[in-house]
Amino acid sequence: MKRILLIVGGGIAAYKACELIRLCRKADIAVRCVLTKGGEHFVTPMTLAALSEAPVHTSLWDLKDEAEMGHIQLSREADLVVVAPATADMLAKMVSGIADDLATTLLLATDKPVLAAPAMNVRMWEHAATRRNVAQLRADGVAFVGPDEGAMACGEFGEGRLAEPEAILAAIQTQLGGGGAFGKLTGKRVLVTAGPTHEPIDPVRYIANRSSGRQGYAIAGALAALGAEVTLVSGPVALPTPRGVHRVDVETAQEMANAVAASLPADAAVMVAAVADWRADASDQKIKKTEGMPTLTLSENPDILAMLAKSPHRPGLLIGFAAETERVVEHATEKRARKGADWIVANDVSGDVMGGEANSIHLVTADGIEHWERMPKAEVATKLAQRIADAL
Repeated sequence: MKRILLIVGGGIAAYKACELIRLCRKADIAVRCVLTKGGEHFVTPMTLAALSEAPVHTSLWDLKDEAEMGHIQLSREADLVVVAPATADMLAKMVSGIADDLATTLLLATDKPVLAAPAMNVRMWEHAATRRNVAQLRADGVAFVGPDEGAMACGEFGEGRLAEPEAILAAIQTQLGGGGAFGKLTGKRVLVTAGPTHEPIDPVRYIANRSSGRQGYAIAGALAALGAEVTLVSGPVALPTPRGVHRVDVETAQEMANAVAASLPADAAVMVAAVADWRADASDQKIKKTEGMPTLTLSENPDILAMLAKSPHRPGLLIGFAAETERVVEHATEKRARKGADWIVANDVSGDVMGGEANSIHLVTADGIEHWERMPKAEVATKLAQRIADAL
């Protein structure tokens, strides 16, 4: 049986922790709860203990527990630490490494993966300090689920609602990965590309795009969590390698094409990378401004998706991405037929998708078109990974 340590933070959304515990127990996941002082204002230790069928821990100064170094034991015995709700205050303490109560102390002491489900007022979620904290925690390897958009207890509307318990459970299952019902892709090899490519103009300049690699990295991590053997061919990005993923770093489109070919065979391939369509005839030396306006001679880069579709080692499931700014579904449907892909994941990148944390996609398959509502890229990755697992 998989085990999670659930930290219930202080916020009105703490009541959803009760339903989350019930769902986890139903899914054969053991739950041990840590309730913060703030959380005790909204739910009681007795309620959480009854639902989890385990003692609830509330204090760093419990004589019996701490005589046995309880905060260390708690931080190590679970397979996953879940913070739900994760308040703005809790996220800030996690970033700073503050350890002033039981919850923050065990978060600093744990050697296990951490999943945070934020919940706060929309203005607090959008505040620059919170955005910096979330970005740093992601870079440190903390996974996130939510928040959702909707009406809040304070009467305002926007992004900041705690993700629904079913969505948090799905994220927990993805993070746990490995065995039983969660290892649906065990024994499968999956190839993923992510990030931009950089096509040099001279030793200091290059042609590129705004891709951050976040969506591709999230997909690679979600597939690995389901048990797949994942090879991630990545363009230049500033992201940590997802757990359980083999990463191959490249710079140019030609290098990416070579790395993709070398990673075959695979059961599935998910081509998320925003590959530059053209490359320049690069100068060996820096082009000087005093030499006047340079003329760039461009050549077409390899079409990696089409190359895979025609390969004798074509993956059984071939998925491409389409970044569009107009007539998104129309262009994606045409691209699926033209490139020979099984699925095309289309998104409108005219807004903040490239470099942002959320995505709204259209899944184009031979069976039709699915329109997915806007959600964090991690949730898009989880949902797509489950669909891939079902298809394989």
